[in-house]
Amino acid sequence: MDPRKIDDTISVAPQISVDDVAEAARLGFRTLVANRPDHEEPGQPPMSELEAAARNHGLNWVYMPVESGNISDQDVDRFAPMIRDAEKPVLAFCRSGTRCTVLWALSAARHTPANEIFTKARGAGYDIAGLAPRMAQQASRQD
Repeated sequence: MDPRKIDDTISVAPQISVDDVAEAARLGFRTLVANRPDHEEPGQPPMSELEAAARNHGLNWVYMPVESGNISDQDVDRFAPMIRDAEKPVLAFCRSGTRCTVLWALSAARHTPANEIFTKARGAGYDIAGLAPRMAQQASRQD
C-alpha cells in the first residue's frame, strides 16, 4: 500500500488489496473511499471484498465510483459533502490515486485557495496544474 498524504484529513493511494485494509486501519484511517469502478480492469480486487475487509477492521466504507478521465461536476457535487462529513482521516483510492486527488482538488477549490491545493497535491506526488480552469469554475460554487 502506498498512501500519499494530502493533508491531515485525507490521503490518497493507488489500488489497495484486501490485505492492505488492515494496514490502513493500523495507520489510523477511519474512512476508506473507493473511487474506482468495480471491474475497471482485470485482476483488481472486487469492491465487495474490500468493503467486507473495511467493515471487519472498523473502517467506514464509501463506494463512489468515478470513470477515469471523465470526472463530472456531479461527481464533485457528490464527493464534496461526503469528504466534508466523513470520519477522518480518510484514505481514498483508485487505480493510481490521481482520480481521488482530482476529486479532492475540485471539491476543495470551493473553499481553499488554488495555490494551497496545488502545493498539497504536489507534496503527495500529483501535478494537477492542468486543473486550474476547472478549479476556478468550482471556486464560484459552494457545497
